[in-house]
Amino acid sequence: MTTAVTISERAARRIGEILKTEGDGAMLRISVEGGGCSGFQYKFDVERAKAEDDLVIARDGAVVLVDPASVPFLAGSEVDFVDDLIGASFRVVNPNATASCGCGTSFSI
Repeated sequence: MTTAVTISERAARRIGEILKTEGDGAMLRISVEGGGCSGFQYKFDVERAKAEDDLVIARDGAVVLVDPASVPFLAGSEVDFVDDLIGASFRVVNPNATASCGCGTSFSI
């Protein structure tokens, strides 16, 4: 199983915009938590400190952190940014998810 998590060009651009407003040293943390209507949900936070065992993904000035407990849930995933009629948001395309809720914010494995 691959542990790679990729960031699309659109997501990297949007993450970079968000982190610039947060100031120097800001990074985006993506984690997986229990909850939501399908069992797990994605969480996005801005942080300034990284743990020694974090997976660090850098693309086009955007720095994304993933904690070791979340890596298996996100392995092989791509983080994208979509801006459509229902709104703008980050979307995780996760090959490990066997089901997701109607709103797309939670998933099951």
